[in-house]
Amino acid sequence: MTAVLIFTGLIFLLLTGIPIFAALGLTATLILLVFEGGVGSVADTVFAHLNKPILTTIPLFVFMAQVMIRARVIDDLYDMAHTLIGHIRGGLGVATVLACTIFAAISGSSVATALSVGSSAIPQMERLGYPRREALGVVAAGGTLGILIPPSGPMILYAIVSEASIGALFLAGIIPGLVLAVLFAAYSILSATLRGVERPPFAGLPAMARAVRRSIWAILAPPVVMGGIYLGVFTATEAAAAGSIYALLVAVFAYRNFGLSDLWHCAYESMRTSMMVFMIIAGAAMFGHAITIIRLPVGVTEMVTQMGLGPLGFMLIVMAMIFVMGMFFESIAIILITTPILLPTMIAMDIDLVWYGVLLMINLELAMITPPVGMNLFVIKGITDAPLTEVVRGAAPYVVLMIVGLALLMILPGLATWLPYSAGFGR
Repeated sequence: MTAVLIFTGLIFLLLTGIPIFAALGLTATLILLVFEGGVGSVADTVFAHLNKPILTTIPLFVFMAQVMIRARVIDDLYDMAHTLIGHIRGGLGVATVLACTIFAAISGSSVATALSVGSSAIPQMERLGYPRREALGVVAAGGTLGILIPPSGPMILYAIVSEASIGALFLAGIIPGLVLAVLFAAYSILSATLRGVERPPFAGLPAMARAVRRSIWAILAPPVVMGGIYLGVFTATEAAAAGSIYALLVAVFAYRNFGLSDLWHCAYESMRTSMMVFMIIAGAAMFGHAITIIRLPVGVTEMVTQMGLGPLGFMLIVMAMIFVMGMFFESIAIILITTPILLPTMIAMDIDLVWYGVLLMINLELAMITPPVGMNLFVIKGITDAPLTEVVRGAAPYVVLMIVGLALLMILPGLATWLPYSAGFGR
């Protein structure tokens, strides 16, 4: 009964529209006042959660993405993808997926990926005769790859809350992210083939070479970050710093369109975003501490044990629950509400936290394109003025593809765990 009251109150606060950190903090404060008679233990808890060097990855990766967006790297990236594969049936859709995949490895944000790629891709796709609904859907879905393909902001947040390795999670997201990208691309080709779309003209090898040369700096950004982690050259924090420096060098010396005012803008946006995340982490620390005091995670573990659920049955229930939550809450709220409660049960059942983290990210991707609160749906509507129903219908086939990807990962955990553990990250 206590758990029901807590979640009812928390959900009510979130639905009023107050910030996530405030809803978590207020709920935690009320729990501590009722069960402990005071909040004296909160300060040490919040300080312990914020006093972690790994948190520096958040502003650094945000800054890297801001610089690359401000320098308009995405325009060359989409032009390259279109030039290379635009001549095949469904090539515009495949090119958009490719551009989203590469930019996801730069931005770490689904919204930023959908907004940046969509601003360049959708007008060109419509100009070249690509069906409007499908153009809206492929950008909305392709943008979600920003959550899964590293560096990923939600993945960093999950790692901090669960104390899983960020480096392992980054590597774990690569193969599943590519699998989803292939599924999206295959659907674009199949859909175009069934509609009898004619093949666009081949751009020619010289044009392809020029397009690759113009976008080479964007292509090299993911290997600089992830290659350093995989080879053991960088820690995740050092990789974020290296990525930021790389982005600055590219913007200043390669694109030559980045001045002091742009640097100020990027620094300000990075600070604003990072402080918002840090406040949310503080609220989550309070909430996690409060529910631990009342032994709510222990109660969940005991309930699962009494039900006789195995790891797979437990995960199916969790994934279904998160899918439903994703229709109403944003990804950060879902991570911070569910992880502290589920973590002890997952540890007791010997569920791999890295594998679960990737499953969680795919489910959060689904949340980005499922109404009524799918953020990418509203982003695409905002940049195109298309009716929301049209965007939803365009994205619907990709919801099915993501569920297929989620099922594949549940059946084949090695898709997520092979790369990080072969790179030497212990379980």
